[in-house]
Amino acid sequence: MKISETVLPEFDQEMANTRKVLERVPAAKFSWKPHPKSSEFGALAAHIAGMADWGGLTMQTDSFDYAPPGAPPYQSPKFASTEELLAAFDKSVAQGRAAIAAADDSAFLAPWSLMAGGKTVMTMPRIAVIRTFVMNHTIHHRAQLGVYLRLNDIPVPGLYGPSADEQ
Repeated sequence: MKISETVLPEFDQEMANTRKVLERVPAAKFSWKPHPKSSEFGALAAHIAGMADWGGLTMQTDSFDYAPPGAPPYQSPKFASTEELLAAFDKSVAQGRAAIAAADDSAFLAPWSLMAGGKTVMTMPRIAVIRTFVMNHTIHHRAQLGVYLRLNDIPVPGLYGPSADEQ
């Protein structure tokens, strides 16, 4: 079995669950945040919306410099509506999934580096990047978004079974 075939079912499930959470993020609350050190609701959702495409970035490049020397640093896009957010997420998922599906095993085992200011922050095999920095990172921030929903009295969707709102 190819590595892509072992990763895609998990990717599909986690992205479907992520979409359930993103669907509930109200544009009217995009600027809300639970604490001064926290991200705004909309910024956190925007960060999540683009993460799936990091699958494509990982599989199609050898590295990514999020603050390249002499150029502006990477910034998550801003969205005016939940519909725009979901459209960006759906596009991100499609692009990330296609790149994962198209990759052969040797591509998954090749090293990939995250850089900042021209310096390597970390290097690991692409499969580890897909699992940690694409899927696990998405799951981590999705959980934060679930807390944001709860704190705003917005029903939290069930992800691995029913939630307290879906008994």
